[in-house]
Amino acid sequence: MLNAIPTADRALKRLGDATLLRDRSYVDGVWVGTATSTSVLDPATEEEIARVADCDTALLGQAVDAAERAFASWRDLLARERGKLLLNWAGLIREHARDLAIILTAEQGKPVSEAEAEILYGVNFIEWFAAEGERAYGETIPAHKPSSRLFVSMQPVGVSVAVTPWNFPSAMIARKAAAALAAGCPVIVKPAAETPLSALALAELAHRAGFPAGVFQVVTGDAVLLTDALLAEERVRAFSFTGSTEVGRLLLGKAAQSVKKVSMELGGHAPFIVFDDADIDEAVDGCVAAKFTTSGQDCLAANRIYVQDGIHDAFVERLLKRVGELKIGPGFEPGVDIGPMTKRSVVEKCRSHIADALERGATLLAGAVPDPAAGNFVAPTLLVNVRPDMLIVTEETFGPVAPVLRFGSEDEVRQAANTSEMGLAAYVYTQDLKRAMRLSDALEYGMVGVNTASFTGAPIPFGGWKQSGLGREGSRHGLHEFMELKYVCFGGLAA
Repeated sequence: MLNAIPTADRALKRLGDATLLRDRSYVDGVWVGTATSTSVLDPATEEEIARVADCDTALLGQAVDAAERAFASWRDLLARERGKLLLNWAGLIREHARDLAIILTAEQGKPVSEAEAEILYGVNFIEWFAAEGERAYGETIPAHKPSSRLFVSMQPVGVSVAVTPWNFPSAMIARKAAAALAAGCPVIVKPAAETPLSALALAELAHRAGFPAGVFQVVTGDAVLLTDALLAEERVRAFSFTGSTEVGRLLLGKAAQSVKKVSMELGGHAPFIVFDDADIDEAVDGCVAAKFTTSGQDCLAANRIYVQDGIHDAFVERLLKRVGELKIGPGFEPGVDIGPMTKRSVVEKCRSHIADALERGATLLAGAVPDPAAGNFVAPTLLVNVRPDMLIVTEETFGPVAPVLRFGSEDEVRQAANTSEMGLAAYVYTQDLKRAMRLSDALEYGMVGVNTASFTGAPIPFGGWKQSGLGREGSRHGLHEFMELKYVCFGGLAA
């Protein structure tokens, strides 16, 4: 079967602009690398599609040097002028969206239609922050001392680092870097080792957009080596990370050594709550979108699906039909809904969660325990008779596995939803406005979607509570993650 469909290697050879495919780090306006390199694999076939030269600590030091040199002139540039360069970059990304989507699917695996949607989603952040940089407003405070005037301004924090994940290898760069650049900060991007090609393609377009050397840089290679070196570097003043909570805890401890300004978007374990009065078809549509987009490899993915007793069976029946219609296959195959898992470790976690649930009494309605012969593919899976003590309820699965749990009352489901140490996103489906307001207030999550599975975008403050992260991305709050408050008191103003 795999030999009959388009492969990542063949797709990359048919790029409209082959110069977007880079294999070296982008430092101080030039392409550099060491003699060692890291293999990039097609998740669908596990075959090598590229080798990307590693960046060592010496080259990383050059990147920090370049960013520090660029900071003075970049911060002094009018926000509108920074915005023009960001818009140049956004325009080039739009122009090359199809090629960028092919590169993304080749290394990440998601269906190419989803990849193109991700590219355009990221562009929206660049365009939004291009304008938002002009609105980094300060304030004037009524004086508390005679003959004084008190002012507060927002100023760029300095050299910034963005460490980005493999599940959204383009959009997460755009969301982080656009905010830093608009704020007046040079940014060094460290992409995931599995998906460096998307980051390097964005660097190529940033170069064409006219960013000064040192303002936007991408370094590739060993994640631990490079990230630890960047965290140890005192000239790096802001650090933004998206990834697992376990890794986030470690990085936060290292960032504390030099008291960096830190923002983190960490793990999610989203409850998807459906009440008896919900529109079942709307709830099923929302569940499919919230669970199976990006093959379930999404921090916003619905991980615990709570359905009230009165509509449980009808909901499951309709959800089962929809899950059975999902097509699994390589991302370049037409009509595919579920691509391969990007990493084998994700497959293993899905396998263990399904096996644990079945051993503890869950019922498998769709899918199967992943077969090692299936490579990185996991069939869309639906489980019922799920209990709270199963791994799939206590841990984030990060794959196309949907566990359904019954509940009786609002209080019961609120308590169950809030038991998780994670608090990124939650979903509520109900036609009762009072209930929707009560529950959206009571859920311990940074974001709540009521009767919708689509709520992210550039104007909203993306982020979580508890161990799902620190700070916010997007919105004016995302700009502030790369800025510091400065208070100035003018005294002696009496005539």
